[in-house]
Amino acid sequence: MIPSLRGWHEKYAAQGLVIIGNHYPEFSREADLENLKEAVVSLEIPYAVAQDNDGATWQAYKNHYWPTIYLIDKRGQIRYIQIGEGSYAETEAAIQALLAEPAAQN
Repeated sequence: MIPSLRGWHEKYAAQGLVIIGNHYPEFSREADLENLKEAVVSLEIPYAVAQDNDGATWQAYKNHYWPTIYLIDKRGQIRYIQIGEGSYAETEAAIQALLAEPAAQN
């Protein structure tokens, strides 16, 4: 999953794609911020990663599966969900389609 996310970040960030990883730790050592920082560096993750130790974001999205990708449009609406690994071509096509949409009007 991370190589695909990294690739999409590199390919589409200049067009407006913002990737935010949500780290909801499974083990106590994963809850340590320094360990998370080391993992981000060692995995060469170029996009933002939020630490979600209490699972607030995980629960807000009613997420039950890892990994899950949510694509949110320019108006803040969830428009695409991919549960589990795979469907990379479909996810990239959804990214391209959402980026091609006009900017949200206030």
